[in-house]
Parts: sequence; C-alpha cells; structure tokens
Amino acid sequence: MHKTALKLFMIPTVLADDTQDQVLSPGVISAIESLDIFFVENVRTARRFISSLRLGKVIDELTFIELNKDTPEAETYDALKRLTRDAGVISEAGCPGIADPGAVAVNLAHQLGIQVVPLVGPSSILLALMASGLSGQSFAFHGYLPIDKVQRKKMIQTLERESRQRQQTQLFMETPFRNNQLLDTLLETCQPDTMLSIAADITAATEFLKTMPVRNWKSNKPDLHKRPVIFSIG
Repeated sequence: MHKTALKLFMIPTVLADDTQDQVLSPGVISAIESLDIFFVENVRTARRFISSLRLGKVIDELTFIELNKDTPEAETYDALKRLTRDAGVISEAGCPGIADPGAVAVNLAHQLGIQVVPLVGPSSILLALMASGLSGQSFAFHGYLPIDKVQRKKMIQTLERESRQRQQTQLFMETPFRNNQLLDTLLETCQPDTMLSIAADITAATEFLKTMPVRNWKSNKPDLHKRPVIFSIG
C-alpha cells in the first residue's frame, strides 16, 4: 500500500528545559503548527513540550499515539496505515529515530510509501561528538552498557580496543543515577592515555564538556549524578 501524498515529520525536541529559542529552527515550529497527529515516546512529555512553544494549539484537540520500546510494531503499522493526513514523530528528548523507538515508525512509513521528512534539531550524540575533539570520521554509538559489573568491564575493554584498532570514537551512555559508578569503572578499566570525553547537560546552562586522558580525570572527577551524559572514548 502506498500513501505517497502523506508525510511523516521527524520533529526534534529540546534536550534541556527552556532552550526552545536556542535549539529549535523555524522549520520545526512550522511543522508542529501544521500537524495535529503525533507519534510520541511519552504522551505527557510531548503535551508539555508542545504547550511550552505557545503556538495557540489546543492540546486536548491533538492526537497523541504512544510509540515506545514496548509498543507492538503491529500497532504502529496500523496507526500509520490509517493516516489520512500528515503526522509527526516526537522523541522524549532530542532527535527522533536516533537511539529512539521512532525509528520503528520510519521503517514502517517507508514500507507504506509515506514520505519521511527529517527536521534539523539537537542530538546529544552528535553534539557530544562535535565537542569531544575525537574522531568524527569513524564513530559508533552503543547506547547503555551492561549493568553487570563483570560484563560492563569486558564491554569497556572491548570498546577501548576497538577505538585503538579502528581509530574509531566509541560513544555510550548510562542511566543518570548510575553515571558516577560508570565513570569510576571507566577510570579503573581504561588505559591511562585513553582519551575520555564527558558531555553533560548538553545545551543547558549547566552544560559541561571536557576531554582529557583517563589519568587526568582521576584527580578531576565531576559529579555526574542525575545529569544526562554522553561518554566517549578514543
């Protein structure tokens, strides 16, 4: 089935509160103004985000279709198949489809012949890479590392080896309340000359961006508890 007249807009959202004017382009605002159907990772967050833009839209008149890691693919397929007008995809934070369940909607949209329209906006992964000084020619994002301490250490050793052999930046993240524990494990596991980049609170007033050898971090550890962080090694 083809819906060539329809479009699915990939709508970036903010990474930090009260940064709409700083990070959202007029094209993003225009797209949101024109739509009333949104596939969203979290309905409450999406409603709050659209309300914060003060576009005059009546939130209760909008349709929000939940799309998270637990949403059955068949449900998303059926929702896309029933579309009779354009829709948008909004992530919990940053760019939808990048380390985000919105990628499922994009894949299905292609199958249905719906045109996918990516819009420019903040991506914590790319912003962290831009600010790291590490290789931007070859890089890989791994999401969350294993929780198990033994498996986590093995994974870090594997990523460090990959970064050296391939000259490839390795990016990953952690649940904010476990950031400090991950940092401790990185400093215990990595070689002293391995470069470690930490990007915390990206785009916020409290933004912290720094890259140093592991040996230097040991005496300059920041408190990363409950802060959104992207870690990179290279």
